Amino acid sequence: MEAARFATEGDLDRLDDLAAEAIAEQAPLRGGGVLAARESRPLPARTSLEAALASDDHRVIVGTIDDVVIGYAGVHVEDLRNGERLGVVEDIYVEPGARGVGVGEAMVELVLDWCRERGCRGVDGMALPGNRHTKNFFETFGFTARLIVVHRSLVEAGPVPPVAGAPPVELGAAVQEGDGA
Repeated sequence: MEAARFATEGDLDRLDDLAAEAIAEQAPLRGGGVLAARESRPLPARTSLEAALASDDHRVIVGTIDDVVIGYAGVHVEDLRNGERLGVVEDIYVEPGARGVGVGEAMVELVLDWCRERGCRGVDGMALPGNRHTKNFFETFGFTARLIVVHRSLVEAGPVPPVAGAPPVELGAAVQEGDGA
């Protein structure tokens, strides 16, 4: 049975592996190289995950099937200049073979509940351009685009450099398919 719960220190080794998998999956996609180098959790992720577990304004959530951790989400609360609060989904990832069975949904519901309890006026998440699966997933929960970040590379296109600490990525047809807007 799929479920979501708050992560514990006992989950850190598995979370570290999942974070590396998540970043490696996104890195070859359009915008993924900069995402991996700028917005993604630094690898190895254990140190930042430990800090999140210890923080009152952060939560790490694990998604499970039959009590086996197969996904995770990270969220934090930001205080806005107008005095309101905003939830920010830092990470969300489910192993490819376990997608589509409700684990991601269970994690997002727990994220939304946690943000509501903290008085957040809304929740932000990220999806790379062309990653329709992630965009559509967020939209099922009522997320809509509120900001589009544009980027211009100043170097010629080439292979995506490896992300330190992440497993190697093979580019296949499924990954290349995500290149459209």
